[in-house]
Amino acid sequence: MTLLCGVDEAGRGPLAGPVFAAAVVLGPTAEINGIADSKKLSAARRDALAPLIREQAQAWAIASASVAEIDSMNILQATMLAMFRAVSQLPPACLRRIVIDGTTVPRDLRPWAQQRGVMVVAQARADADVREVGAASILAKTARDAYMLDVHARYPQYAFDQHKGYGTTAHMAALGAHGPCPEHRRSFAPVAQWQLL
Repeated sequence: MTLLCGVDEAGRGPLAGPVFAAAVVLGPTAEINGIADSKKLSAARRDALAPLIREQAQAWAIASASVAEIDSMNILQATMLAMFRAVSQLPPACLRRIVIDGTTVPRDLRPWAQQRGVMVVAQARADADVREVGAASILAKTARDAYMLDVHARYPQYAFDQHKGYGTTAHMAALGAHGPCPEHRRSFAPVAQWQLL
């Protein structure tokens, strides 16, 4: 049996907060109904599925790249870094094939996988088509949403609990009223115009 590891990210588009990634190996014993691309699931459904995935998966890991890393290396490279960090936490013995949602394999992951005899592929729409990638999207999204609730507790004036850092009308209005906080991505154009508090 070939063990498949699915990898996906959450948080490339927001104006604030880290980008998160998860890697999941479900294995043959996982019986979880309703796994899908996290963007197509309600928050309540994601929150219900995430603990089931963590309990039943053969292996899983969640990692992130910080706002400072996003601003220093750009969001694509920071996303690749978060993905590599997630995969590299997993026991090598459970890795045979890695499927990454998207079109790009993280630069550091390819040689890491080759040294361990692991095949890596990037597949567009894998979060909808590959169960393990859908599971990874759910873990990444729920972990990032939980982080943004903590950010909201520190900076309630931005209502991060509502938009999770995305550039909604309400978020842009809060930026106009308060300027950015340390969790805002200064390399993103809508934030760059403001002075850091």
